[in-house]
Amino acid sequence: MASQLPRPAAGQRVDGNTGNRAGQPPAPADTGRTTESEPDARFTYANERTFLAWHRTALALVVAGLAIVQLLPPFPGVPFGRHVLALPLIVLGGVLSVGSYLEWARHQRAMRRGEPLGTSVLPRILAIAITILALVAAFLSLFAPGSGS
Repeated sequence: MASQLPRPAAGQRVDGNTGNRAGQPPAPADTGRTTESEPDARFTYANERTFLAWHRTALALVVAGLAIVQLLPPFPGVPFGRHVLALPLIVLGGVLSVGSYLEWARHQRAMRRGEPLGTSVLPRILAIAITILALVAAFLSLFAPGSGS
């Protein structure tokens, strides 16, 4: 079981990853080309699980956008209100899907080369977009003319 496997310490070389670690000079016989090696399977699977988690989030955003358009009653006095909420969610889901693939590929390439993984902009994009959409939803809910009840 994966949880019973010993975890490597930070910066420790892992069997199966023969590339240079970040911050170490290349081997003397290096011809200037970046060498790639197969990373430890645990890291590859962790990268894939992260990719799949981002895809689940992207799919949930698309489904939420479609549900808003199809199931949410119209805002009284704001006939385009559902679309103002739904279309950005659907587009954000598509952007997140593409972005998560690019992040997965970048991280996989870095692991093969023994380079640092870097940081992801996806959490920041998602947090900002959802905050803006929440504010728009609150505005539409509070300030749309009432239905008279």
